[in-house]
Amino acid sequence: MITTAIAFALVLTNATAETDPIETKKVNTEKSNITWVGKKVLGSHTGTIALKSGELVMDGTQLTGGNFVVDMSTLTVTDLEPGKGKEKLEGHLNSDEFFGTENFPQATFTITSAIKKGSAYAVTGDLTIKGVTHPATFDLAVSDNSATTTFKIDRTKFGIRYGSASFVDNLKDNAINDEFELTVNLVF
Repeated sequence: MITTAIAFALVLTNATAETDPIETKKVNTEKSNITWVGKKVLGSHTGTIALKSGELVMDGTQLTGGNFVVDMSTLTVTDLEPGKGKEKLEGHLNSDEFFGTENFPQATFTITSAIKKGSAYAVTGDLTIKGVTHPATFDLAVSDNSATTTFKIDRTKFGIRYGSASFVDNLKDNAINDEFELTVNLVF
């Protein structure tokens, strides 16, 4: 009787292990990239920012979680040349009026839910910028070795109000959009 119980337990354990293939896909930060676009009344600026670490958690082929850390100190402007405003804008974006990267060197995103939606996932998670956390939702396309998304973030929710017509009167042509756009390309 004891031998039968042990054999049954071993079979049950092996069956569970085969049907529950949880896999953590580590992001290759060297091959992955994040680009940003910030718009204002009279134009826009573009740039990049580096991912410090990241992972997606898969249960078989189903996305179930993930966690990402962005190195805010790598924020760069790509549409301006050195000596022609690039350094000035990068300094301003790194200042406390924007991302305050000296005091807040990292931003994070933790997936709290992922719902299959055709060939992609509707992902919701906790986004933390400048020590402030708010939910964010976007569609994420996931393949065997990569994942991609483009979504917008309302910077004012994270206390970044510089140049926002929502909080400062009479900005006219100097107003900066409250939302900025991120395009994220992850490689595993």
